[in-house]
Amino acid sequence: MTIEADKTDLTTGLQIDPATDLTRDSNSTTRDVGYRRLFRLPGFPKLAAATVLARTGGQLWQVALVLFVLQRFHSPALAGFATFVAIVPGLVVSPLAGALLDRYGCLRLIRVDLSVAALALVLLAALSLANALTPATMLVIVALSSLTSPLTISGTRTLFPRAVPRELWDRANGVDSGSMALAMVVGPALAGFLVAWFGGEGAFLLTAALFVITCVVLFGIVEPPTETGDREPLLRAAWQSLVYVVRHPTLRGVIVTLWTTNIPYGFLVVALPVMILREFHWGADGVGLLWAVAGVTTVVAGLVAGRINTEGRERQIIVGGMIFAALACVCILLQSPVSLLAGMALLGLASGPIDIGLFALRQRRTDPRWFGRIFAVSMSLNFAGMPVGSALAGPVVEQSIPLALLVAVVISAIGCVVPLLVIPRDG
Repeated sequence: MTIEADKTDLTTGLQIDPATDLTRDSNSTTRDVGYRRLFRLPGFPKLAAATVLARTGGQLWQVALVLFVLQRFHSPALAGFATFVAIVPGLVVSPLAGALLDRYGCLRLIRVDLSVAALALVLLAALSLANALTPATMLVIVALSSLTSPLTISGTRTLFPRAVPRELWDRANGVDSGSMALAMVVGPALAGFLVAWFGGEGAFLLTAALFVITCVVLFGIVEPPTETGDREPLLRAAWQSLVYVVRHPTLRGVIVTLWTTNIPYGFLVVALPVMILREFHWGADGVGLLWAVAGVTTVVAGLVAGRINTEGRERQIIVGGMIFAALACVCILLQSPVSLLAGMALLGLASGPIDIGLFALRQRRTDPRWFGRIFAVSMSLNFAGMPVGSALAGPVVEQSIPLALLVAVVISAIGCVVPLLVIPRDG
């Protein structure tokens, strides 16, 4: 199988029912590329809202899981490993998930994943309230729920470029990045508040309710079959998409680049709550507040970066974000209240340009007929550094929080030059 260069007319995409039509706005001129036109596309606001809800639930779940494990089992190592198993099984099956998205459509499979996640959270809460939850049982439930997670993570991101014309991709990417940032504001803040006031079980149950609400929002949007090319066997299509991503110079370079960002991020996911709870005694809501600071600045950075024409400048934009990420880790290493706030703000500012540059590269160098498969595999391999970092961070944090933060600083500093070395200028 060969995925050819993008020569497809991108002015045709999702065909939705009249109430929630995500097709192109034919009355808009191609020169109107502002956010106003984007949100005038019928149905796009609803898609954006559902994406924010799903991602908020994911962020809430991730932070609440760490806080729950720390409070119930008092083990940073277990917290790090729980984060690892909450993500890695989904990464392993992501090629299959991507093939399913391209073959059966995104919306119905997103609903499947949200339903599985809600059921898993209710089960965790019920077992914990009944004092029947052991670390092993928790890890099994978390791992099983992870298996469907690429359906939502990749499915929502696949819908964005399919739902808008090419000239609005940068704006849509800004909204995509901003929606993730908004989730980073609301999700961790809610996690800290809910765990502090209602315990981990309450946080799990409310996250499950949020996933159910997201399913309701998605109803009414009807996604027809998309052009997929040859009808290959599912496992073969999944394997070939994995091989394609690994062999593609640009996508492979992006993977290496983001590992130098996501490994430090994985360290912070574990080290930051432990530092706040043990050293600063701010409580779980303090953890949520710091992640909310990062989320607010990510919203701003994403929307500003989305106004820039990225074509031909993607690598430089990513490098700018990597520099902010390295500075963020340095500030957090200083371990003072002011430096923590500054570090989390810089971490948010880093996410905007990194996301925008990455999304633009991946969209422009991928055949849109294969968005589901390629995005699922690429996103999973990109993000794999985060759970690896969290798993490595647990034992290190138990020995020394400053050492864990120093590791994050060193890897982030190396990452500042990686994009220019491993991502080709053209491809």
